[in-house]
Amino acid sequence: MTDEEVLAEFRSCDALLEGHFLLSSGRHSGFYLQCARVLMNPERAARLAAAIARNIPREIRGEIDCVVSPAMGGVIIGHEMGRALDKDAMFLERPEGTFHLRRGFALEPGAKVLMVEDVVTTGLSSREAIAAVEAEGGKVIAEASLVDRSAGSVDLGVPFFPLVALNFPTYADDEVPEELAAIPVTKPGSRAA
Repeated sequence: MTDEEVLAEFRSCDALLEGHFLLSSGRHSGFYLQCARVLMNPERAARLAAAIARNIPREIRGEIDCVVSPAMGGVIIGHEMGRALDKDAMFLERPEGTFHLRRGFALEPGAKVLMVEDVVTTGLSSREAIAAVEAEGGKVIAEASLVDRSAGSVDLGVPFFPLVALNFPTYADDEVPEELAAIPVTKPGSRAA
């Protein structure tokens, strides 16, 4: 899929929002990609996951033992990536602030994991999730996502395969432009900043 085709999928279900948003990373933006909306249709979610899977080099796909994603945002796309790759998919949760496998999920020692996220902005959640997989005995060999908001600048410490890389500007609290600051801020994400 081309970048424009991916964005068309977001637009088709009103998942590309404009306004003033406080992202999970704590940064501000005039744009927000509501991945939950784009993934609410199972056929669309499967189609997007299959497109992501095609972006992962064959040699890496052949090494993957399972898919792990962080809750909440990564659960649906992680599950669909498991389906696209014919691998089990599980998710990490952070009920006390630190990611852990729960609900009976467990990794085989040395399991080669594909980490899957919906959106990567600063990479903080991804790096925390990768560390959690390592603490659980697995090894993350690559990460995939629907969207890379860093436009290719994020370093996750593993090969990274986003479906689309975007460069929507983001701002720290003290950098928010006046025209954006004039709009009431909305926090649409799944976790507190």
